[in-house]
Amino acid sequence: MKFTQEHDELRRSLQKFIAAEINPFVDEWENAGIFPAHQLFGKMGKLGFLGLNKPIEFGGAGLDYSFAMTMAEELGNIHCGGVPMAIGVQTDMATPALARFGSDEVRREFLAPSISGEFVACLGVSEVGAGSDVASVKTTAKKDGGDYVINGGKMWTTNGTQADWICLLANTSDGPVHRNKSLICVPMKTKGVEIARKLDKLGMRSSDTAQIHFDNVRVPQRYLIGEEGKGFTYQMVQFQEERLWGAVSSLKGKERIIQATIDYARQRKIFGKSVLDNQVVHFRLAELQTEVELLRALCYRACELMLDGEDVTKLASMAKLKAGRLGREVTDGCLQYWGGMGFMNETPVSRAYRDSRLASIGGGADEVMLMILAKMMGIAPEDPRKQA
Repeated sequence: MKFTQEHDELRRSLQKFIAAEINPFVDEWENAGIFPAHQLFGKMGKLGFLGLNKPIEFGGAGLDYSFAMTMAEELGNIHCGGVPMAIGVQTDMATPALARFGSDEVRREFLAPSISGEFVACLGVSEVGAGSDVASVKTTAKKDGGDYVINGGKMWTTNGTQADWICLLANTSDGPVHRNKSLICVPMKTKGVEIARKLDKLGMRSSDTAQIHFDNVRVPQRYLIGEEGKGFTYQMVQFQEERLWGAVSSLKGKERIIQATIDYARQRKIFGKSVLDNQVVHFRLAELQTEVELLRALCYRACELMLDGEDVTKLASMAKLKAGRLGREVTDGCLQYWGGMGFMNETPVSRAYRDSRLASIGGGADEVMLMILAKMMGIAPEDPRKQA
């Protein structure tokens, strides 16, 4: 990747914003189990951070994907995982399909206020019985006059308790499971939408996550994103950005924990010398830093191919897989060198340990990434439900 002065200016702007508007409040938000999404996103929207690669006509900056990737990487400077994840849902998980395939009318109604920060967005894909197996979702949207009537529920919905609208994946016909789904914009204040509960999570504490029920929720059919029946395909395209975002956004967080561990191990004494002076410790930290740099190179290569219009499913899946596994490796290895302090909630390594675990689950589990890669390598069978 070759970064320009504009990329560097974006990095500096984000670093200043994070230092002034996010990091001073992270501990408070972690303790509260939620952060003020409308307040924060409103500030980010005014500075143009929420629509870097979105269309100019709807309030975006119209820049290429390398700027969105630059922002994702800088979000790793936030001292928790929950807030960056919530921002990523707004920019790279709930809105890419709408920006790419939505009608002008529906983009004006939902995308423009999401870019400005007036609206908070969430993504409704996973269900209690359908997480990584997206084709198995049961939520239905049946036509009635000029409306869709939606019934079902969604689980593990990031931003769900604060969102103004949800990018909902639902079955709109009884056809084959890969061709019977559609993406629909659903306002969260619509009658019949119920926040069943705010979920209590192991990590990502500052990010609100909801279980949502839909009971005869009626929305206009014009809220459909793109073509009916193309929802599964659109979501797979949307997943490319989500998975690459997840990998890129983890880089600086991993580096921050490695550096914090170096600083702590240098001053922690055991058996008459610092922990860092033990060869097994400084060799291991050097190895982990090398692994982070390798992941960065993979992410940058995927970005370059995306800029060239290539399908990056393979590299995005690899990056997402590696990011999740390396996150566990870095935080577990570093926590060990903190000794008893590593087990205390007050230390950054313990928060990183909890937060990083989600990376191998959310957005497609490690096993799903391996399944995708094996199929692309021609060494695994296709989904038997897939019909020509």
